[in-house]
Amino acid sequence: MTIYIDVVLIENLMMNFIILLATGLILKERISVIRLLLASLLGAIYAVVSYLSILEMYSSMILKIILSIVMIYIAFNPQTMKKMWKDILLFYLTSFVFGGAAFALIYIVRPQDILMRNGLFLGTYPLKTIVLGAIIAFIIIMTAFTVVKSKITKKDMFCEIEIELNHKKIETTAMIDTGNLLKEPITNTPVIVVEHTLLYDCIPKEILNHLDELLGGEFNNIPEPIKEKYRAKLKLIPFSSLGKQNGMLIGMKAEAIKIKDMDKEETKENIIIGIYNKSLTKRGEYRALMGIDLL
Repeated sequence: MTIYIDVVLIENLMMNFIILLATGLILKERISVIRLLLASLLGAIYAVVSYLSILEMYSSMILKIILSIVMIYIAFNPQTMKKMWKDILLFYLTSFVFGGAAFALIYIVRPQDILMRNGLFLGTYPLKTIVLGAIIAFIIIMTAFTVVKSKITKKDMFCEIEIELNHKKIETTAMIDTGNLLKEPITNTPVIVVEHTLLYDCIPKEILNHLDELLGGEFNNIPEPIKEKYRAKLKLIPFSSLGKQNGMLIGMKAEAIKIKDMDKEETKENIIIGIYNKSLTKRGEYRALMGIDLL
């Protein structure tokens, strides 16, 4: 069986490109065709080197991992180690699906023309077969991720919480906000954002009705007994959000928070309630925001 080096190069270039493209789409990366082509070409050159047995290390697992890291850096330029390993993991998962689908199609079409050399599957099958296999794999993996995402229902985004504040308890629905990493800056205590109208049974209305003034350091409208009692309890919590890069919240430490997620209940004591002086939603589907790290 005659195998041409240019065919090996082109096949691997195309497969690598489609795998990296699918990985980038799943990760919602900014796609650069030139960077994908360069990374794909590097992988294709490695395949040719492996086929020709130019390097004795062609089958080394360490070398393959290094190659994967370099390809990911060229294709997506991850800025952190966590992001890099996430990209590599998804790259390998995508590769397994692509490899399985492509090999299955080739085996069905022309199994007699397949051979294995130096860890590579090769053959005289038409180039369109490998391309068709890649396209089928692309459809499979994108469909699979779409189905998985569709299984994440709105119910999974909410949980019931019970807040114990100033020895009084209130219950509400909280949205689990994956982007909520809000913490009190001095003690690094997690913050749950709660609508101020929900807290009238726990905090004096003189405080809740004058939050903006308190943020400015004004206590003129707060009766002296309440001011003396709550001055040390109130905390300033900086936050950033869309349209407000340097916002501030008034906060107060709760005695306990009971989180009811699915069939489980968990009580946490070191939590600060961030008081939001507006409504979080128009229809009141939830009245608190909680970071996913508290689950």
